[in-house]
Amino acid sequence: MRCLLMHREIAAAHLEIDDDSGFILKVNTGYAPEHFPVGVSTSKGLPDRASLNEWWADRTIPASRSGIREVLDTLGISSPRTLLLHSYGLSLSDQYWIKPENVDLEWSQINFFDNPFSEDLGDILFGSRKKSNPLNLSSPDSTSDGNLKKRWKIIEGKRCLIKGGSSPFRQQPFNEVIASEVMKRLNIPHIDYLLIWNQNTPYCICEDFVNRDIDLVPAWRIYQTKRKPNNVSVYQHFLNCAQELGIPDVPSFLHKMLVADFLIANEDRHFNNFGALRNAENLEWLGMAPIYDSGSSFGYDKVPGEILSGKNIICKPFKKSHNEQLKLVKDFSWVRIENLSGMDQFISNIFSNKRAAVFIDQNRIDAIAKSFGKRIIDFKTISDLPESNKSDFIDDDMNENIAAAYHS
Repeated sequence: MRCLLMHREIAAAHLEIDDDSGFILKVNTGYAPEHFPVGVSTSKGLPDRASLNEWWADRTIPASRSGIREVLDTLGISSPRTLLLHSYGLSLSDQYWIKPENVDLEWSQINFFDNPFSEDLGDILFGSRKKSNPLNLSSPDSTSDGNLKKRWKIIEGKRCLIKGGSSPFRQQPFNEVIASEVMKRLNIPHIDYLLIWNQNTPYCICEDFVNRDIDLVPAWRIYQTKRKPNNVSVYQHFLNCAQELGIPDVPSFLHKMLVADFLIANEDRHFNNFGALRNAENLEWLGMAPIYDSGSSFGYDKVPGEILSGKNIICKPFKKSHNEQLKLVKDFSWVRIENLSGMDQFISNIFSNKRAAVFIDQNRIDAIAKSFGKRIIDFKTISDLPESNKSDFIDDDMNENIAAAYHS
């Protein structure tokens, strides 16, 4: 397929894409380098093909997504990347798409923010049987990342994302609601999640916080805009990249995100689980996006003893442990930790639904609530450390190759 890489109505580059694999085979021409995807390297006015393929792959349902192999077999498709071709690569996270050569299409006619989309792919991703042919695969579900079961739906005119949890505890949807409450009480910018049930299975739902005028740019793309020197920490390198791009108020946002992730014991804040917002038309940076995707928290995949001990809690994206990562925060004066009083009862109430007992028993609920209380105590200890102990040591960094492994 010969096509144009489009950013809204602007042609950024001319590409050739293999119809069977979905790989970008060739970049023929660059038209508007300022509209190339952020973090894609360039040479002589052309986006680098390998770098562009990495960005393109990031738009794809990962091969590790629960049930994706069954979906591909059902559809008779060899790779998740080819699903992108059925929906012109359109997303509900940004304004990029591909326009086949010599096809009369306008972004205003096909973008998913203003126009309806098919639910056929979402139905199959959620386990429904294949409907009679022909299937309509024009859906933002083909560009949803992450390993958990998820789909987009239009509910009362709003674009909403529905996400499930992983076996055996299915805890992530509950965690999203609890994390939302923690951040609400601490006045940390975040996305609100609600708990819903479908066929006795828990899911969480949130409204799309991106609109037709905005791009969500994942932190990984920002991190890729400059080569990291060996003597610069992962944390400082990200700050340097954001500063050079002109993204406002990044340190303040990161401090709030790190405090939230410490308190909820988030284990999956990789570089594709936070990002920045940019005006898609004039390319002005608006700031960091509100915090989203916090479900892999509160010992989501651990037994109660592990949750209480906290010994096997892993950390991303900057340091190897939450304690060291929290030391990156230089100012805690904004934290009103007393606002978290009563969260143990809130946590218990979230799991009080009888249907939840199938997945989460009382011992687990007690462990989650008690571990959260312990982390509040630990937070108070670390936040009281003298400034000299709050340094950014390179030798405690997440390895760069590990950070890269979590970008998709």
